[in-house]
Amino acid sequence: MTAAMELEFDSIARLPAAGDNVAIATERLAAGVRVRHRGSVFALSHDVLEGHRFASAPVAAGSPLLSWGLPFGIATRDILPGEYACNEKILRVLAERDVGFALPAEPNFRDYLQPHGGGFSVGQQVAPAAVAGGFEGFRRSGGRGVGTRNVIVILATTSRTAAFAERLAASVRGRAASARGVDGVCAVTHTEGGGERRPHNLEFVLRTLAGFMVHPNVAAVLAVDDGAGAFDNRDLERYARDNRYPLDHVRHRFATLAGDAASELAAWERVVVDWLGEADGAERTVAPLGALKIALQCGGSDAFSGVSGNALAGWVAKELLRHGGSANLAETDELIGAEPYVLANVRDADTARAFLHKIEVFKERARHHGASAEGNPSGGNNYRGLYNIALKSIGAARKKDPDVRLDHVIDYGAPMTAPGYYFMDSPGNDLESIAGQVASGANLILFITGNGSITNFPFVPTLKFVTTTGRFGMLSGEMDVNAGRYNDGLPMEQLGRETFDLMVRVASGQRSKGETAGHAQVQIWRDWPRTDASGLDALRAAPEADGRPLAVVPGPPAKLDFEALAGERGPACDQVGLIMPTSLCSGQIARLIADRLNRQGHPAVSRFVALVHTEGCGSANTETLYLRTLLGHLRHRCTRRALLLEHGCEKTHNDAVRHYLVDHGLDPSRLGWASVQLDGGITSVASRVSEWFVSELGDAGPPERVEAHADALRLALASDGPIGETLARGLGRLVRGIVNGGGTVVVGANASVARSREFLSELVSRAEDWRVTLEYGAFAERPGLHVMATPTEDPVETLTGLGATGSDVMLAHVGRTPLQAHPMIPLLQVSGEPAVVGRYAADLDVALDPHAAPDAVADTLLRWVGSVASRAYLPKLFAGGNTGFQLSRGPLGLSL
Repeated sequence: MTAAMELEFDSIARLPAAGDNVAIATERLAAGVRVRHRGSVFALSHDVLEGHRFASAPVAAGSPLLSWGLPFGIATRDILPGEYACNEKILRVLAERDVGFALPAEPNFRDYLQPHGGGFSVGQQVAPAAVAGGFEGFRRSGGRGVGTRNVIVILATTSRTAAFAERLAASVRGRAASARGVDGVCAVTHTEGGGERRPHNLEFVLRTLAGFMVHPNVAAVLAVDDGAGAFDNRDLERYARDNRYPLDHVRHRFATLAGDAASELAAWERVVVDWLGEADGAERTVAPLGALKIALQCGGSDAFSGVSGNALAGWVAKELLRHGGSANLAETDELIGAEPYVLANVRDADTARAFLHKIEVFKERARHHGASAEGNPSGGNNYRGLYNIALKSIGAARKKDPDVRLDHVIDYGAPMTAPGYYFMDSPGNDLESIAGQVASGANLILFITGNGSITNFPFVPTLKFVTTTGRFGMLSGEMDVNAGRYNDGLPMEQLGRETFDLMVRVASGQRSKGETAGHAQVQIWRDWPRTDASGLDALRAAPEADGRPLAVVPGPPAKLDFEALAGERGPACDQVGLIMPTSLCSGQIARLIADRLNRQGHPAVSRFVALVHTEGCGSANTETLYLRTLLGHLRHRCTRRALLLEHGCEKTHNDAVRHYLVDHGLDPSRLGWASVQLDGGITSVASRVSEWFVSELGDAGPPERVEAHADALRLALASDGPIGETLARGLGRLVRGIVNGGGTVVVGANASVARSREFLSELVSRAEDWRVTLEYGAFAERPGLHVMATPTEDPVETLTGLGATGSDVMLAHVGRTPLQAHPMIPLLQVSGEPAVVGRYAADLDVALDPHAAPDAVADTLLRWVGSVASRAYLPKLFAGGNTGFQLSRGPLGLSL
């Protein structure tokens, strides 16, 4: 658009409320464009991005900037009509994004969050429909409700059994496809319970898992643990029965893995196949619309979310309430600042107080971690016009229509037991919030997105509304509803009626776009490390590890010869193509693309790997750990080529990662970059990623083989559970030999062997010399012996961090149950514990003699490590896909 143009205000901007003094640009506008508005003409001071705001009326210094009639900022100087409204954060975000035009030199307003005085108004719920409607669903007994789908669920009780759940579901998925009455078999996995400490979020997790088990969309459920987590199936069953969840009205089993993976898979596969036969006869019957319970959720929000998408969801929810159904609004921190709007119509004083109490508890938990609950908006939110939490909350609250009464306030994952409009306590992290809503009984999800989030849940259908027609055009293959048609002039009544009818059809069995795409994610509200603010300043001020290796006692160097590959960064034990998702929401797409590339293959790499994780969006105080770990894997010697895949609306988007990499000495031009949203959806981005790897790898053949020795080896060492004294000494001598031979060994600080005096005595002169030398996920720049910080006891999080240190091979002594391996780096699993060897011999790579001499143990392990480094031996569980990748959130990480 050229600057010489003169345009009518209504053709290029929106005022959410008539009294607002700043407008939302409905397209990108050029500096100098003249705008006719209310009898006057003004010119734009700068280029203005779509979704960003400019003054539509004069705003005096010290006066509020208004949207939806509510203040979100205070002018720091007089603002004239046509000026780009910018706070300090938005200028920083736009500078990071390299938008390509001149930005204002300084902000013209500061953020403002209107304090809520506690007022509320008791009102009436919307009037019932004259004739209640219906849909076709699966009626369940015991008060479980009516299912919109009929799914068999393999539920990982803790993160330790996630890989098993996925492998079991995959093994029977083909048979499920031929079962007429079954909508699928899915694995439900999450991040919780992998450590030894009793988590602070235990009740949240157990309540969520119990809700999943009895959900009306579940035909049968197998809950799987390994007995070694922070909680187990006994805790889950006890919680469900103590709280009267109707377990006896759903086909279910609790499985504790007690043998090797192949035997357990075969045994439980037979159970699930039997369930498939039983579930195949299920038929849909007509049920009242009052049995529908919808989750109202938003992600990748933009300036138009409150104008079109959330308002449309509010209209649909209001109509469902008229038919006796229920709606669930969540994301506690995304309603901070919108309290007056939410409480303008509530059932009673107790409901209002309960809502305000949830917000205060959320704020307090954030303060315990040195964070602010008001810091929720992501970089993607900012870029698309949500400058601060006030603007985001005002728009998010529109999922509650002004005519609708707030009836109930419930805890995270608590059951919805009566019709009406609910608020459920949850973080703003989309997936964590959705998990709670599903556990509450939501059998259909309305997901509103500005950027085009492609979120889906495994056993509950998701209808995705996108807020603008332009973004719908980019992502029509992923989005179900174009709410932008309202911006284009379609009456809300007509758009709402069409959307309501679509919702009923999807509830009755019509597939949503997400179900057709075939991907889904689950995340439960993650544990938080702190319950008060004591010692917070000292923790935040603690110096980082210096990266200097420990001084190791003298000893003979290890004699190790292995066949390496000639990599661009030196001798490597493998060469892979890496797809690194920048957030949890692009993770499943990265996995789909990696699977596609592996079917094609390329001689220059052994395989393509996607490191699927749960971070990058919706948390505080975690970015440094995440980016550091990401960097370590990108610069790893076995990474021949790497591409970063963003979702498009996350906190750590591609531009943010580029800046981080430059600051840390990695050339971004050597990497590939793609965006699920900006590249047009799953099909388009998959083609783009495939083409990039084909172009980069070209006609290269297999890498050259080169001879390598101990000085080229980088070994990561972990241990979980008991280990005998003799074996501890043997491990110590192995480490000492490799280090004295010029190699690198990184030990996780939480390794059980590191608590052994026998192990330490082989390595350091004094036990007190043992110290952390590397932060979690930090690359080991100097050869020698390192100890990596481990904020949790979770073995998957430990191995994820160790992978980023640059290790070629991982070695773990198993003292309880076998571990999930790192997806990119082979994990050699050994044990000298007789009970462990007897039970898991088929999964272990090496059974050690607990009575063998330490030198014999060291020599045996060195030979096996060399065999893995040469690719002559592939560890069993690693080869079988029993892998996991999970980032630690550190000592202050918190969901927001």
